[in-house]
Amino acid sequence: MRAAAGGISWTKVTIRGENLGTGPTDLIGLTICGHNCLLTAEWMSASKIVCRVGQAKNDKGDIIVTTKSGGKGTSTVSFKLLKPEKIGILDQSAVWVDEMNYYDMRTDRNKGIPPLSLRPANPLGIEIDKGRFPQKDLESLFPGMSADFTSENFSAAWYLIENHSTTSFDQLKTAVVNLKKQANKKNEGSLAYVKGGLSTFFEAQDALSAIHQKLEADGTEKVEGSMTQKLENVLNRASNTADTLFQEVLGRKDKADSTRNALNVLQRFKFLFNLPLNIERNIQKGDYDVVINDYEKAKSLFGKTEVQVFKKYYAEVETRIEALRELLLDKLLETPSTLHDQKRYIRYLSDLHAPGDPAWQCIGAQHQWILQLMHNCKESYVKEQKGNALLHSPMLDLDSDVRPSPIGHLSQTASLKRGSSFQSGRDDAWRYKAPQQVVFVEKLTKLVVSQLPNFWKLWVSYVNGSLFSETAEKSGQMERSKKNARQRQNDFKKMIQEVMHSLVKLIRGALLPFSLREGELRQYGGWEMKSELSGQWLTHVIQTVRLSSESLTALEIPNDMLQIIQDLILDLRVRCIIVTLQHTAEDIKRLAEKEDWVVDNEGLTSLPSQFEQCIIHSLQSLKTVLDCKPGEASVFQQQKTQEDVCQLSIGIMQGFIDCLEQLSTKPDGDIDTSHLSVDVSSPDLFGSIHEESSLSSEQRLLIALSNCRYLERHTFLNIAEHFEKHGFQGVDKITQVSMESLKELDQRLFEMYIEFKADPIVGSLEPGIYAGYFDWKDCLVPTGVRNYLKEALVNIIAVHAEVFTISKDLVPRVMSRVVEAVSEELSRLMQCVSSFSKNGALQAKLEICALRDTVAIYLTPESKSSFKQALEALPQLSSGTDRKLLEELLNKFKSSMHLQLTCFQASSSAMMKT
Repeated sequence: MRAAAGGISWTKVTIRGENLGTGPTDLIGLTICGHNCLLTAEWMSASKIVCRVGQAKNDKGDIIVTTKSGGKGTSTVSFKLLKPEKIGILDQSAVWVDEMNYYDMRTDRNKGIPPLSLRPANPLGIEIDKGRFPQKDLESLFPGMSADFTSENFSAAWYLIENHSTTSFDQLKTAVVNLKKQANKKNEGSLAYVKGGLSTFFEAQDALSAIHQKLEADGTEKVEGSMTQKLENVLNRASNTADTLFQEVLGRKDKADSTRNALNVLQRFKFLFNLPLNIERNIQKGDYDVVINDYEKAKSLFGKTEVQVFKKYYAEVETRIEALRELLLDKLLETPSTLHDQKRYIRYLSDLHAPGDPAWQCIGAQHQWILQLMHNCKESYVKEQKGNALLHSPMLDLDSDVRPSPIGHLSQTASLKRGSSFQSGRDDAWRYKAPQQVVFVEKLTKLVVSQLPNFWKLWVSYVNGSLFSETAEKSGQMERSKKNARQRQNDFKKMIQEVMHSLVKLIRGALLPFSLREGELRQYGGWEMKSELSGQWLTHVIQTVRLSSESLTALEIPNDMLQIIQDLILDLRVRCIIVTLQHTAEDIKRLAEKEDWVVDNEGLTSLPSQFEQCIIHSLQSLKTVLDCKPGEASVFQQQKTQEDVCQLSIGIMQGFIDCLEQLSTKPDGDIDTSHLSVDVSSPDLFGSIHEESSLSSEQRLLIALSNCRYLERHTFLNIAEHFEKHGFQGVDKITQVSMESLKELDQRLFEMYIEFKADPIVGSLEPGIYAGYFDWKDCLVPTGVRNYLKEALVNIIAVHAEVFTISKDLVPRVMSRVVEAVSEELSRLMQCVSSFSKNGALQAKLEICALRDTVAIYLTPESKSSFKQALEALPQLSSGTDRKLLEELLNKFKSSMHLQLTCFQASSSAMMKT
């Protein structure tokens, strides 16, 4: 086995050999130089063990390893324990130093040596010059000796070699003189101490000897008094001498003891003495938890102390804690603040036993702050609106000509999704386009939705006591909190209701000022209402308020507190419907300006389609308004709303009817027909429409009649379906009133057209019949139909062509009415004749039958009756010759005017219509 040559105490030794055990538990003994090192031994393997050398008594010895399996081992190499150099109090050391006998350089005394054997650090009093002799050689020269002059085995030669190997002889002489002086001082000090007490000692000895002799010679009683007095004198002198001798020493001792006791008190209670300063430092750093813990500790230790100094310092602590309470309360009531900080400050104040109820104070402060934010928001937007009052922007003037259509605007409005920010997906252009009231409502609702959740959660935490502990700790504070919350439930309910009322009234002041009283309007209004918001913006506002209501409902706020918002939404929905219908009515009135008089194959212009699309777009823009969200009531639940909507809807229909009448009855000069386009399936043989494409009053009437016919049979019915689809009430009434008004207009226009066309034809019959002084009593044999009837037929054909050009469907109705007028006039004329000759009767019957047979397809019961009356007014043809002549002349007339009479021929699809 091999080992290191040697080392000082606590040297790490690596032992290598064979059979050093099978494991850590097998190693049961390890000694180096006779010292047990088993505690520091670490078994590495069967050939290696590591340990540290202890403070062995022997300078040199063997290394012995003992195991359970192999027993006590042997060693072929010895280990020498070296003595360490003297370590000063400022020297670094890797091992523990025995401080019992170290030399204190500060007090110049050895703590472990009695006072009579004190030695100076430099006994020779000359400069020390350390030699360079190896320690090992000195130990071999002086075995068992030491160079430490405080050691019992002190060797003067070793000391001189080690410290003064280069010192001159003269210096050594000086060192001898110094040693003698030190020895004399010590002797003199000892002698002086003994001499100072010799007189007292001898006097005490004499007194005792005298007492002893007197007791033997005269007896105790005689000398008792005098001896006692002498003894007392002696003792007093001894006491006085001792006091005089040790007064200064005892004084210093008492002072030292007092100082020591004071230091011990300071050390022992340094927590309290340092606490005021520590509190200030921790407050500055924001370590309020540390301050609270230290305060609780100080309160439990010194809260009831009677020691004045402790009272003084504890009072300082209380002063700083009171300042901390005020600081935390200020921070708690400071706004804005997060819910986390509010809970933290409330817990701090609770732990500091702050007076009052900081949590309720915080709730009250938050309530006032939210209200102030809402009113500040309103004031800022009102001020901004008034500042921009002189700046006119077409995009803000939603009542001007550039007001977007409902569908067009909705397609440009960013959709609002639940839970998303009101501002998401929106650019600055939207802000510029939106009216101030709309931006204000969005800002206001966003403010409430962002602030009220924390306010509500703070109250919930106050109710369940979690403000003071997230667990079951501090149950006393939690119970007190719950008790306070139960007492203040009504107060908090009033706070929430005040916030809700302020929110609703501020929105009403901006959008529904007529719903506020005069006093409320001064507080919540102030907006400049040049024009009411359009239905599109109101729809946007409704969506914003709905999202806010959903967010507040998600907080589990009781529905009765949020009912006022539902009432606001209902009023906004009703107002949006009313405004939208009003604006639709205005748009309908302006449709007359968009009439282009371009007629399609069915005789219609684009006006009916534009009317229907305008209403459909308006209803579609109201779809989200009409639909009921959860918790919302039907917008038509109130009877007044139903009546108002019904009247507005009727007004819209009537407005379009008035628009048609206005267009059809305008003077010719007021109509722009430069862009007229008609579908003509046959050549314009009769000049009813000229090349310059100018529209006559009769043509406008025809176009209007065609539009009325389509409105009655299609448009109005489609609109009624859309009204029902969107939940409108009183649709039957709307349809009925509208239809009646439309029929009245149609009849008026029709009568006007018939008057324009039939009257000239009817008026030309009588002059034509009696042209050339014709007389029914005296006339020639008929040779054919006279020209007046042919002219009347040509005029009727012209009417047919004009009507056919505009609308084929109107031909039967117009032609039947014209035929009625002509037949009625012809019947009147025949009945007015007093008598007919044979030829006159034949001529009259020829012309009546020619006219009747020509327009047979357009005969009505009225016209048939008129023709019958006319024929009955004629004498009957008795001879067959007359009847044959009548037939021949009729056939001749039909043949000669075959081309002209083609329009009167019945087709397979023709229907008699009135």
